[in-house]
Amino acid sequence: MTCPFCTMPNEQIILENKLAKAFYDKYPVQKGHLLFVPKRHVETYFEATEDEIMAIHQLIHQGKEIIDQQYQPDGYNIGVNIGEFGGQTVMHLHIHLIPRYKGDIEDPRGGIRKAIPNLVPYP
Repeated sequence: MTCPFCTMPNEQIILENKLAKAFYDKYPVQKGHLLFVPKRHVETYFEATEDEIMAIHQLIHQGKEIIDQQYQPDGYNIGVNIGEFGGQTVMHLHIHLIPRYKGDIEDPRGGIRKAIPNLVPYP
């Protein structure tokens, strides 16, 4: 099976460096939801090198600046799903940067411990 992150068209990439790239999530939880992936096909966070993780984190900071300018969110969640039972559906490491907005859920206490209503239905 072909990895959608490895074969992503260049025009969908909004940020990149030597080891990582970022793009908008195809099924965003909120406006501005970004994904960050290593360029090398790596299945999980724990298989990535320290250099790849650092490259992703550099892009996360740049992505936050873009989201701040375009959407002015009130908060953020950063998350990674690892393995099928951790909720991972694309088996290529990807880290989510999800902007949060006042009122997006009634009580945001607990953050990612609660379900966030999806902006777009996930298949």
